[in-house]
Order: sequence, then structure tokens, then C-alpha cells
Amino acid sequence: MPSPRVPRAPVKLLPLSLPLLLGAATHAEALNIRVLVSSGTQVTVRVPATPAPAPEPEAALAPAASPAAPGAALPMAAWKVGTMSSAPNARLTLNGKDAGNTTLYLPPTPGSVVEISGKLYRGGVLLRAQQGGVQAINVVDVEDYLRGVVASEMPASWPDAALRAQAVIARTYVASRINPAAPYDTCATEKCQVYTGVGGEKPTTDAAITATAGQVVAYGGKAATTYFSSDSGGFTASAKEVWNMDLPYLPAKADPFSAGGPKASWRLDLSAAQVAEVAARYGVRVGTLKNVAVTRASESGRPQEITLSGSGGVKRISGASAGGFVRSLGASSSRATLSYAGGKLTVQGSGNGHGVGLSQYGALGLAKAGYDHLHVLGFYYPGTALSRLADAGPRSPLRPSLRELAALPALNEPLRLNHTLRVNAFAPVPAFPLAFRPDLNAQ
Repeated sequence: MPSPRVPRAPVKLLPLSLPLLLGAATHAEALNIRVLVSSGTQVTVRVPATPAPAPEPEAALAPAASPAAPGAALPMAAWKVGTMSSAPNARLTLNGKDAGNTTLYLPPTPGSVVEISGKLYRGGVLLRAQQGGVQAINVVDVEDYLRGVVASEMPASWPDAALRAQAVIARTYVASRINPAAPYDTCATEKCQVYTGVGGEKPTTDAAITATAGQVVAYGGKAATTYFSSDSGGFTASAKEVWNMDLPYLPAKADPFSAGGPKASWRLDLSAAQVAEVAARYGVRVGTLKNVAVTRASESGRPQEITLSGSGGVKRISGASAGGFVRSLGASSSRATLSYAGGKLTVQGSGNGHGVGLSQYGALGLAKAGYDHLHVLGFYYPGTALSRLADAGPRSPLRPSLRELAALPALNEPLRLNHTLRVNAFAPVPAFPLAFRPDLNAQ
């Protein structure tokens, strides 16, 4: 597993030129993405110090390894980054001194690492003043980013086919979110994909990422929306029923491979007062509660209409909100039945998460049954294609384009490649600047 390397030149944080960051149409070997990893009134950033020390270096930090002295402590120079005031357009400060700009940028270089708010990340960092606080955005090669994602989203001890499937959908997810007009592409929490940086890397998931380098799931020539959840409960949900999104490759379908997970079967008991409090969030008030029942369910067995009866009348929660109501009650999944008796609501169900797209426990089941990652992907995203990130050319220098390789196979079909599968082939993006200039476009 590659180790972080110490930069040879002294490291300085200087103002960023946003046009250089996003507008230079030069080719690069890697696809860099921007991940919001920390925000607050103050953010501490540490970078490897060189033998010629930066002013007042902080205590040493021990990363995974250093080529010069494997396992030795790596000295880190620290900056405390804040803002001049709480005003929306306040300039940043470095160790309490005016930085002269609202944006600072330390570009990624081969093997570079940076510590942000106590976590070590590969790549560089973009710092932005935002509403009186600071946003710290890790700028990192997509494959290095995945090293901090895959093991954070799926146990690294699982079979290789499951890990490869997770790597492909994680790559697809972030590729679909690249947006040069936005301040960052994705976040580091479960609201996006969990990303823990260098500390989350594992040899098995690193191998899965390398084996699938560049591979993405595509539909209609674009990166697919590769939703996934922990456990479908034996039947995936459609994107239509959960979020009212019409995506034909995210249907409701039987999933016999999702079995044996910790949430394969569960039960939840709630008082009438608890139910009424949650119902009020959905604009439903029926007085003293008398009954709660699922009056319409989807093909996947998830509620599409829930009827609540009480002393004040009868109200219904319908469509995607019905499943949202069940989840808001504290249920692990909306694939559930409801029964109300004696002033108590019992929710019984199966699965964990929204149930749309790949089921991680289903991927585990498929891998144990001997299927490779392409068949896993073909099962959960029917009608999609295996593609790779490809040279976007002058038409779109800032966004990745895709080259289709093959339709993803059903479980009983072989894979038929349209092109030779190549690894380490990424869309070119502008090279990030090695020097900094004032950012005239900063907000």
C-alpha cells in the first residue's frame, strides 16, 4: 500500500486563483475531486514540515509510513485558520493574522498528505471563508479518495466481489457529483459517502479499488445514480416509491440474496404519544389516537399510504412520505407492517436503510454464491452499462466523460465487453496551480 511522502519543498498557504483552479484547460493524469471534510469557526490544518522548519512547528504526527523512515514520526507544521469577523465576506486568518483573502489553497502533489481537524488525508486542501466560518475541502485524486471511502462503507473483511462492487458504485457516485460551479463536489459524512481519509484505508479495499480502477456504472451515457443501503430486507425498493424519482434502473425487485444480516428481522414498539409527535411533523393531527394502519403498500412491501384515525378525524400520509413516516418512527427500514392495539403501535419489518439500489448484505450473499462484481452490479442496477472514466477532450475539460465497455449482465448471462478494459484511465481535468494568486472571484 503506497505511503504518504514528505514534500521536498517548503509548504506555504497562499491565496487561490479560482480561475486557475477551475478554468485552465490542461491535461492531467488524475481526476481530482473536492470533499468537504471539516467546517467551523476555526479549522486546524497541518502539513508535513521539511528539514528547514516552518516557523513554530507543532508536535510530531505519526502517519502510516514515511519513505525516508517507515513508521517514524513525521513532523507537521500547523496553521489555525479562522476569519477576521463573523461577516459573510470576512477574510481568512492564519494563526490569528489576516491572510488577505477569503480563499486559500494548498494544491495536491504526488504522495502529498495534509491533516485537517485531526484527520490525515491524501492530496491538498482548499480553505474558504463561509458565513463567518471556515470550510476545509480536501482536494484529492478520485482513486485516493476511494481508499478512504470503501472500507468506511463496507467491512474490509468481506469477499472481494462485494468490495469491488462497492468500489465501483462509490466511484460512480462521486463522478456524478463533480460540479465545478459548486464550492465542493461531495461531503465526508453519511449524507454523501463516509470518507475517513488515510485512517480508513485497508489493504483488501485498496486491492478492490485498484482492480476496478476507472470503472463506473452508466445509464444513457452518464454516470448512474448508484444508491445503496445496508440491507434491502429481501426486496429492493424503487427510487419512485422512496423519493418519487423515475429511474428505470432502480426498480423494486425480489432480492433473495439479502439474508442473514443483523437487521433481517426487527420490531419496534411506540406509545400513542410518540406516534402523534412524529405524525405532527408530517402535518397530521387526529386528536386522541385510535388506530394506525397501512392502507396501501408498494410492490416491495413498503407503505405507500398510512391512515391514522383519532377523536379528531381521519388523516392519511401518502406516497414517499409514508415510508418517511415509518423511518421517522425509528424503524430501521420502511419495509414494515404496522399494528395498533392497547394504545401502542408495533412496527415489525426487515432490512436496514432505504432499500434502493445495491443491498450491501445482498452483495455479500451474491459474492458468497460465487458471482463476480459485474454480476452484482447488473443485478442491482438492471439495464445499466459498465463504463470507464475516459478522456473528455476539449469539449468538457472539467467534467469526466464515460466510455461504455459492456452492458452489465444479469445473473445468468456472461459479460460481453465492447472494448478492452483498461485501468488507471481517468478523465483529464485542469492541473491545479503550483503557485497562488489573489482570488478576485471569491464571494
